[in-house]
Amino acid sequence: MNDVIGQDGPWQDPIVAEVRAVRAALFTASGSDIREFCRRLRDEQAFSGHVIVTRAPQSNQQSARPDPPSQPSRRAG
Repeated sequence: MNDVIGQDGPWQDPIVAEVRAVRAALFTASGSDIREFCRRLRDEQAFSGHVIVTRAPQSNQQSARPDPPSQPSRRAG
């Protein structure tokens, strides 16, 4: 991607600009309330006819990242 600032300002990706405009319109239509916004998205998803995939809830004790590989112990010798 080219972020060079030209005579007309920084280059903008038209697809990203369109997605952001749609998101802003949907958020405004829900009264700028994040809970209402999410509720509307879930309702629309339910009526889409597509298979809905959900993740199992994670407990607070589970890490989102896997544990790093264990280091071999060093023996004094």
